Amino acid sequence: MTKSELGLILKSMYENAPDGYQVANIHLFGVKYAEVIQERRYKVSDIIVASGINRSYATEVSKGIKLSRYVVSKN
Repeated sequence: MTKSELGLILKSMYENAPDGYQVANIHLFGVKYAEVIQERRYKVSDIIVASGINRSYATEVSKGIKLSRYVVSKN
């Protein structure tokens, strides 16, 4: 999976999140794709740029990646 593909997924998760759940979906993205991001040593900032969402959300993706050690996505 490329950074561009991850960016498109992140953008979709953000844009299609229910009202008030955009940041939660960014965290969920980090949880779901942490393994890919870490194995390929992708920079979160590059994925954010590819997604087109605000660059300040890089911190939220990083939080999701850290949470991935402790939680599992239900879907």
